[in-house]
Amino acid sequence: METIISFRKMEESDLKLLHQWLNKDIVIEWYTKEPVTYEKVLEKYLPRVKGEKFVQCYFMLYNLKPIGYIQTYKIWDFPEYNKFVKADEGTHGIDLFIGEGDYLHKGIGATIISTFLKDIVFKNNKINKCIIGPDPNNKVAIRAYEKAGFKYIKTINTGDEIEYLMINYKNN
Repeated sequence: METIISFRKMEESDLKLLHQWLNKDIVIEWYTKEPVTYEKVLEKYLPRVKGEKFVQCYFMLYNLKPIGYIQTYKIWDFPEYNKFVKADEGTHGIDLFIGEGDYLHKGIGATIISTFLKDIVFKNNKINKCIIGPDPNNKVAIRAYEKAGFKYIKTINTGDEIEYLMINYKNN
């Protein structure tokens, strides 16, 4: 059976599953940095789901099964962050994690990211670059991003965290 990677916009009914994922050890280690309450999940993600915030939230699907979270946003819309990144208006950022343990370390990360760039991010003709900023110690993620075409640009310290900034170009 052929593996199908796809994405669907996150819905309000997905927030309970997102909360579970955000509290898994591997997600805490690299993404949230600490456990989060359901109330905090609602506060942060519900406005995004309702389209009230700039961040577009998706569930990544593996043969239609939700296995993780991925988001995209225009870097320009976050001036405090962009002063470190120095992105132009045609640059989006992405963040993601696989929340289902059975799908970790299976070599599917690069395919998920490449598919998301092709099917979602770069479908918009105004977007020509994509940035991702993993923790410099997250070697597994960095390898997946490299396989998906991202190249290292610089390491930044935002005050909140240190990021290993990487870029991917539309026609890469």
